[in-house]
Amino acid sequence: MSMKPSFFYTNEFLNYDFTGMHPLKPIRLKLTYDTMKVRKILNKFEVLAPKKATDEELLKVHTKEYVDAVRKSERGIPNFKYGLGTSDNPLFPNMYSSSLIYTGASISAAKDLFKKNMAVNISGGLHHAHSSFASGFCIFNDVALAIKTLLEKYKRVAYIDIDAHHGDGVQAIFYKTNKVLTISLHESGQFLFPGSGFPDEIGEGEGRGYSVNVPLYPYTGDDVYLESFKEVVPPLIEAYSPDVIVAQLGVDSNVEDPLADLRLTIGGYLKVVKIIKELHHRRLVLGGGGYNLEVVPKAWSRAMALFVDANIDIPVERSYTTSETGRDYAQSMIKEVKQRVFPILGI
Repeated sequence: MSMKPSFFYTNEFLNYDFTGMHPLKPIRLKLTYDTMKVRKILNKFEVLAPKKATDEELLKVHTKEYVDAVRKSERGIPNFKYGLGTSDNPLFPNMYSSSLIYTGASISAAKDLFKKNMAVNISGGLHHAHSSFASGFCIFNDVALAIKTLLEKYKRVAYIDIDAHHGDGVQAIFYKTNKVLTISLHESGQFLFPGSGFPDEIGEGEGRGYSVNVPLYPYTGDDVYLESFKEVVPPLIEAYSPDVIVAQLGVDSNVEDPLADLRLTIGGYLKVVKIIKELHHRRLVLGGGGYNLEVVPKAWSRAMALFVDANIDIPVERSYTTSETGRDYAQSMIKEVKQRVFPILGI
């Protein structure tokens, strides 16, 4: 058996396509795959075709009524109660079957971690889907389904989400358990969809202290982002001591991204990825947001190279210094996280 990390890919990923002027362009996945192939990064992976998720698997996270509504939406029947047919989640042919592919790829990758130390699904990371409604371009929550799969073998899973948008769906699904620690750094919900992800959202019941949010001010650059990440994430991971890490590597935090206002460079993003890599030897790596078709393949192919110790050239870019306001905002948020969550985890 190959002990190379697994990389799940199929051109069927391209069928998950809201079409028209919708910002989520599935071609970004093929561009990333092709870039990795040309740069010989793909040689370091075992490339595998994903299996489709089954209904039985979907029901570990989603309600039966919701799954049925998604299936019906393939026939062009919108269902606003479930967020299907909105401007964010317009209906498209094969909506249900194409959702089963990216979802199945995350479940397949999670299963590979029963015997390997790393598996990747760049089509995954659709972190806004809730158990009974679609949201923010996300129909099924592949992240939560992958985590549920990992929990069949592992006791504790840490989820780190660096997408520019708050990972609200994943947080909500695991809000009441201490088996999953969710950490999300994102542009503040005061300014950006989905409007959540504040430091006072720390979990409930057994899960109290196991949801962590670091909202950042618009135009936060590499400097403050990296400082914030280092202050919060490594100490939490060390205290929690997970069996496996799930990383959502959305790259919509990039300065060129049209949908968010953070100002990370590709170089800054890769520094964050490098820290994630060093936090744990066993990891499931998922894609996420990223709406600039030049940035995504550049950033993701280099992130994958970094994970497998291939040589990478970091593009020379102008980096942005975060404003005083942005720095003060980040520091007050970190202070709040440290007051609310750190004591619960014994830090």
